[in-house]
Amino acid sequence: MTLGEQVSKVFKGREEFDLTDGSIGKPLFYLSVPIVVTNLLQTAYNLADTLWLGRYSTEALAAISFAFPMVFLLFSLGMGITVAGSVLVAQHVGADEEAEARYAASQTVSFAVVASLILGGLGYFVVGDFLALLGASPAVLPGATAYMRIISSGLVFMFGFFVFTALMRGYGDTITPMLVMLLTVVVNIVIDPFLIFGWWVFPELGVAGAAYATIFSRALAFAVGLAIMLRGNRGVQILPRDMVPDLSYARRIVRIGVPASVEMTGRSLSVNLMLVIVGMFPTTVVAGYGIGVRVFSVIFLPAIAVARGVETMTGQNIGADKPDRAATAAGIAAKTMFVILAAMGVVTILAARPIAAVFTDDPAVVTVSADFLRWVAPTFGFIGVMRAYTGSFRGAGKTMTAAAISVIMLGVIRLPVALGLARPDILGLPIPAFDSTGIWMAFAVSNAAGAVIAYLWYRRGTWRDADPRGATPAGDDEDADADATLAPTDD
Repeated sequence: MTLGEQVSKVFKGREEFDLTDGSIGKPLFYLSVPIVVTNLLQTAYNLADTLWLGRYSTEALAAISFAFPMVFLLFSLGMGITVAGSVLVAQHVGADEEAEARYAASQTVSFAVVASLILGGLGYFVVGDFLALLGASPAVLPGATAYMRIISSGLVFMFGFFVFTALMRGYGDTITPMLVMLLTVVVNIVIDPFLIFGWWVFPELGVAGAAYATIFSRALAFAVGLAIMLRGNRGVQILPRDMVPDLSYARRIVRIGVPASVEMTGRSLSVNLMLVIVGMFPTTVVAGYGIGVRVFSVIFLPAIAVARGVETMTGQNIGADKPDRAATAAGIAAKTMFVILAAMGVVTILAARPIAAVFTDDPAVVTVSADFLRWVAPTFGFIGVMRAYTGSFRGAGKTMTAAAISVIMLGVIRLPVALGLARPDILGLPIPAFDSTGIWMAFAVSNAAGAVIAYLWYRRGTWRDADPRGATPAGDDEDADADATLAPTDD
């Protein structure tokens, strides 16, 4: 068997499986595996920055520890648009409404570009004050600010690729985004050290160099993704005539997307607010926290990918009026991810110090990072359970429910527990202070609680009768004039 044949057995295109009929495990696997690879490549951007900047200086590493959460915040404020687009496309595809799926995709791209330009401009001007508010020290603030201003300037390129990935996933094609991501990650990894350290003819830019490398790579990814969607021969298609912003359709995107943005923004704000607590401790703790978060971003990739797969399967099966099949997919995903991530937790406990040492040669930072990893690793499996069920909620259009679970887990449980255990004097609690270890303990507690809440809420079954599609345009692609006269009606 050739290498190509072996690869094709793992990565199957949408034409080779049906998400709304037949077995469930195999389609979910084939849908999720490319997402795992895509997310791994996505994380490679951040890991490459962390690896190179960790060898540049501890201050540079701490700078991106502050900058990454703000990047996530900017994405989160607008990412609800991509979730809405993915859900709408998936449900229309499941209901065999191809014209409506194209319209949903076209409108999503338009509103996403507008949103990213607004958020990028806002981020550029407030980043300095925001990072200072989070507690960035004078040694860290200039680098973090420079990084974020560059990222904000190119946010439309970064956001554009996420839109492409989400829309293709809603259609059921997860292979094409994976291939595009592979190309651009290679570009980013190659040019990163040249711009950070000033190799060859390039100036030494430090933290700013990592930002420029990322923006260049993401711009390339967005250009390729846009070309693919305009051609429409690799999945969902966008049509220029359908990309004129339709405010009536925008209300539908907002209704689905705002709760999803709330969920992601809540996650981002919790990371940023956690930095306020972490910032009460020395720079080594901040750097160690940054490494731990980066490691988690890799370990949780299977759970995030399967959640996206469940989101698509739920969307298409809700569109096909098969909620029982969607529930079965979510259950299979939750059990599988619990086992896989629990096993990864065991490995992380045993190899905590070597893992941390990959990112830095500072012994103090390695010690902090290893402590963080060992506290959180036993609860990795619970993250898989929570992600599976919240992914199904989103696929059904119940983005508000997914948001509520996230807010409870992070805002009501994780942050108060972290502050109470790390600095009980601030809250006036008569308990001993666990210092930075208290923060790590809060992660473990909230992970377990989030899984229980998501499971019990899902069992209520309130998501089964969801249908966020409403009335959308329908027509024949061969009749452009007829399509152009159609407009979506209000819900």
